Amino acid sequence: MNTARIFTRRPIFRCLNPPPTALRTRPQFRHVSSKEPVPRSKSEADLLYRRARRRSSSDIDINLDHVSVHRAEAIRRAYLTKRRNKLLLGAVLSMLAPIILVRIWPMPPETKAKIEAEANDRFQETEEKIKAAILPRPTQTDSPRSASESFQGKKVVIGTGDKILAAPESSVGDAKPTDPDAIELVPTGTSYVPYFPKTVTLPDGNTNSTGSTEQEYTLLGLGIRKVSFLRVQVYILGLYICNSDLHILQNALINTVNPTASALIPGEKDDLRAALLDPDRSTQIWESILEKQGTTQAVRMAWRVVPVRGTDFKHLQDGWMRGVAGRTDEVKRKQQDLLRQQAVEQKVIALPKPVQESEFDDESFGLAMKEFKGLFQGRGKAAKGSVILLTRNKEGVLGALYQPLLRTKEGEREGELVRLGEVRDQRVGKLVWLMYLGGKNVSSEDARRNIVEGCVGITERPVGTVEGMVQ
Repeated sequence: MNTARIFTRRPIFRCLNPPPTALRTRPQFRHVSSKEPVPRSKSEADLLYRRARRRSSSDIDINLDHVSVHRAEAIRRAYLTKRRNKLLLGAVLSMLAPIILVRIWPMPPETKAKIEAEANDRFQETEEKIKAAILPRPTQTDSPRSASESFQGKKVVIGTGDKILAAPESSVGDAKPTDPDAIELVPTGTSYVPYFPKTVTLPDGNTNSTGSTEQEYTLLGLGIRKVSFLRVQVYILGLYICNSDLHILQNALINTVNPTASALIPGEKDDLRAALLDPDRSTQIWESILEKQGTTQAVRMAWRVVPVRGTDFKHLQDGWMRGVAGRTDEVKRKQQDLLRQQAVEQKVIALPKPVQESEFDDESFGLAMKEFKGLFQGRGKAAKGSVILLTRNKEGVLGALYQPLLRTKEGEREGELVRLGEVRDQRVGKLVWLMYLGGKNVSSEDARRNIVEGCVGITERPVGTVEGMVQ
């Protein structure tokens, strides 16, 4: 054997000599077990797939362990594709079926009763629209529309002259403002307490004797008391003037602008409006009216306060006490400013009325404030819709009355008027009135502006001819 032949047979060069035939006739498939033969064609794989479909989906992976990886993935993809197509077909058919049924299925003919019911519904809808255009609609979600359809157990209707009236059920059809059982109403602008009566009847003076007479008061203006930056509504209050004293108030307001006139012209009415809204002049005007106690020129007035949500007397008392304290501090501050100004000018100190030294520092005023605080202590809750009245007679005596709201089967009605007490010091009543009428910061700006419009309204007629107007 020659050297070249021996050299090619060495192990290192043996790989360079290819075998005469292939080592394997077909590729070997990788599989986990060899219990069943490996499918060699597409027909065998489809047969295996149909067998697997008869079993549960959880057994597919377990029973196909003999199938190669790529074939198992192909089977799974084919199964999911068919499932998707069936679901898509079902969704399309579920959308098309109602359309086809509506188009093909004949509609049943309308009966006479159904036509009459639809006509009745349209009539009621039109009636509600007309009522909504006349009556105030609720503006809050917690007050139902029925709250604005009744007042003190009476039905709210539109009477002659487009006036809102609360009349009994028996006289709803032909209700008139002059009817003895009818109550003329004024919208408040809120759904909590939709209406205020235009006139109220209150006991004359602050005595609770059986022989006391009653006087009729007319609403001059009203507004909503709001607190905090959220403008939460607390109560609605309105200022009522005794009908027999309206001409006194009218004459006093006219004299502030034109002492020689009996009524104001448009330009003078604008001057009066500006004066009543000015922080300093408004305080002077109302102080001059309130200081005429004990004379024939005194004006009997009353505040009607109605909570718009459930509260208690303690909360109302704290608000009034803070307001009175703020007024006394403002008077003292003005007094100190005046003293400093007079000292700079080197003039004799003479304080102008009504700002007098120690006006609110004496012991009698402190006792009067305790009496005012005691009017509301231990009174408990003040329900929504109940009425609290603060009156002021010709002597300047402040009286407090309470009228609860009773809920019966027939509806809501006002209970008996209860007297809470009185404060005879006229300074307390004056400060309570100035909380809402005079100064820069009043307790209810809405109420002051509405009252100012009412004051301007009564001055456009000659003195003595005003029967009561609400703007």
